Amino acid sequence: MATWLYRLGLGAYRRRRLVLAAWLAVLAGAVCALVVVGGKLDNEFTIPGSESQRAQDTMAEDFPAAAGTSAQIVFTAPEGRKVSDPQAAQGIQRTLAATQDAPQVAAVIPPDRAGTVTPDGRTALAQVNYDVSRSALDDGTLDALEDTTRAAEEAGLEVSVGGQAYGNGVLTPSVLELLGVVVALAVLALTFGSLLAAGMPLLTAFIGIGTGLAALLAVSSGVTVSSTALSLALMLGLAVGIDYALFVLSRHRTQLAQGMDPRESAGRAVGTAGSAVVFAGMTVIIALVGLMVVRIPFLTVMGLSAAATVLIAVLVAVTLLPALFGLAGARLAPRPGSRAARRAVVAGGTEDTDESRPSVMGRRWARLVTRRPLLVVLATVAALVTVAVPAADLRLALPDNGTAAHGTSQRETYDTVADAFGPGFNGPLLVLAEADTPGQAGQRQAAAVAGRLQQLPGVVKVGQPQYAPESGRAVIQVVPEGGPQDESTQDLVAAIRDDAATIEGETGAAVSVTGTTAIGIDVSDRLSASLLPFAAVVVGLCLVLLLLVFRSLVVPVKATVGFLLSVAASFGAVVAVFQWGWLADALDVARTGPVVSFLPIVLMAVLFGLAMDYEVFLVSSMREEWVRTGRARDAVVDGAGHASRVVTAAALIMFFVFASFVTTEDAIVKPIAFSLAFGVLVDAFVVRMTLVPAVLAMVGRGAWWLPRGLDRLLPDLDIEGARLHDGSHKEPVRPLTEIKAGSG
Repeated sequence: MATWLYRLGLGAYRRRRLVLAAWLAVLAGAVCALVVVGGKLDNEFTIPGSESQRAQDTMAEDFPAAAGTSAQIVFTAPEGRKVSDPQAAQGIQRTLAATQDAPQVAAVIPPDRAGTVTPDGRTALAQVNYDVSRSALDDGTLDALEDTTRAAEEAGLEVSVGGQAYGNGVLTPSVLELLGVVVALAVLALTFGSLLAAGMPLLTAFIGIGTGLAALLAVSSGVTVSSTALSLALMLGLAVGIDYALFVLSRHRTQLAQGMDPRESAGRAVGTAGSAVVFAGMTVIIALVGLMVVRIPFLTVMGLSAAATVLIAVLVAVTLLPALFGLAGARLAPRPGSRAARRAVVAGGTEDTDESRPSVMGRRWARLVTRRPLLVVLATVAALVTVAVPAADLRLALPDNGTAAHGTSQRETYDTVADAFGPGFNGPLLVLAEADTPGQAGQRQAAAVAGRLQQLPGVVKVGQPQYAPESGRAVIQVVPEGGPQDESTQDLVAAIRDDAATIEGETGAAVSVTGTTAIGIDVSDRLSASLLPFAAVVVGLCLVLLLLVFRSLVVPVKATVGFLLSVAASFGAVVAVFQWGWLADALDVARTGPVVSFLPIVLMAVLFGLAMDYEVFLVSSMREEWVRTGRARDAVVDGAGHASRVVTAAALIMFFVFASFVTTEDAIVKPIAFSLAFGVLVDAFVVRMTLVPAVLAMVGRGAWWLPRGLDRLLPDLDIEGARLHDGSHKEPVRPLTEIKAGSG
């Protein structure tokens, strides 16, 4: 791999203008495609093959208005007045008449017909049904609905509009989300001591992200793409795009400071650091593509979208970046006498003297943690397990309007409905009853089903069945006692399904539960069931990949255990903040409760790749020192000293990029961004920089042992570029003093 990438880097360096033009053409093509075909994001959750989805599809044949999305209009009279007062009643009547004529409205159910007027007469709830899904609503449809409330407001009523048609909120970009890029630039400037070098990873990351997001939005015109998929692709693509370029550029500048020819250095950087980038990128991509095994469309698209942006980041790092090296020439070399130049010369030292060893904070830290390795291992594991304790209370659910930002129309409506009528009115269930005999007999069977449902515990209200005589089907609305995310609602859905055979035996009608709330419960159940198998796949992949890379038994096992500790600690932190409410106000969490159901799988997929990223760069440096000196503990200390600066910079960049997205009001993106930021921080600094050196120092020479039989069977991937040091690929090396500034 290293040899092939070496040649790729040299080719990109030599044909730098052609490579740059090709990438700019790809970016322009993606943008043009987006402009031509447009794009539309769809946040609808579907789960093919589930009972709720089958019932939803069947229900759409006879009851399109019930199967489509719906909105709610809440009318609240001032203190001392009622909605039944003549002026208020007239305002409500005019509003509902205008609502019936609003775009795409299929039916309007007034409060008196639905029986949704509070006992004190101050609040009334009307339901607006559409015969299309939320994603199929035209632009401006909901705005037109809100405009119809003017008559009720003029009558002195307080009116709010919300419901399922609004979703749980729309991702709105914030200036604070750019903070991650600003901090990344600052970290790069401190790392390289050069604005030219600091700006290069940002430039390549922006080109990669621009290409990926423009293409993704263009594809969304024909494929269902959610705003969460777009956000994850943006976060991940930006973070890995900067980090991958940082790794390759850091190696290139070190080689330039040691006197290597810029063209040869570009090839070497891509062949060595680029090999680790390709490996790390492939692990992220494989893990994200693995989300397809869950068999949930929106999660599949999310994984493929994020994987595509990571793939673009890898391609940019091994093609566009060496092309930019060619345009910059020797100007990327650290200034003679600067700290960066001194570090590079020290890093290239081959003599076994104190002067040739890195005297940096990374080495001092590694020496500290390897002084009492067993104590450090026990303390670190204990700390991570303690942080992971809240994970035992992890509950999963899809977000609803109760997690929307405070002050939004849908959140105000949700809270008003919950306070006035009960939380169950925000997430009613729909029960599809299919009678065995159409006509009057079928109608009686549907009424019997409604009566039977009313007897179940946890049911607040059962609506009148909507009956279709031709097919014998009926839809019955069931209002649960709890809200959409409450365990009592999940228990009620399970009770109806468990009681379905008994109900059919008593009434003659087959029943199935559907609706947005039931679909959300089914999505969460399938994701929960997929969590352990997916974790097993990721752990197995981790073991195999690291076995191939490091040709060691201890390193893969240690890396896998560290990854599991990082994931568990991240789960614990998420539960503490988003379920228990710790620091919820500081992080502007709209409402505490169950965690978004696909967060655990997404976190494992992404953090797996990032953890392997740091593992490869840190441990490969240690292994290089081991091969060179044969002293196990010194190799751990010196290897950590050489790699710690770049790994620290990469981890800080990723942390601040992810943390900047925690400022968003999106109820799905916020916990995902928080979990990734926390996971990166823990994995890089606690696991990789602390636990890994301690374990390797404790094991000693055994860390690099591999049975001979297995050694012969495994292919040699040459991630570290050992073959590049035998001289067969070298080009003549000229001192930098003989190279004109800017020459290639």
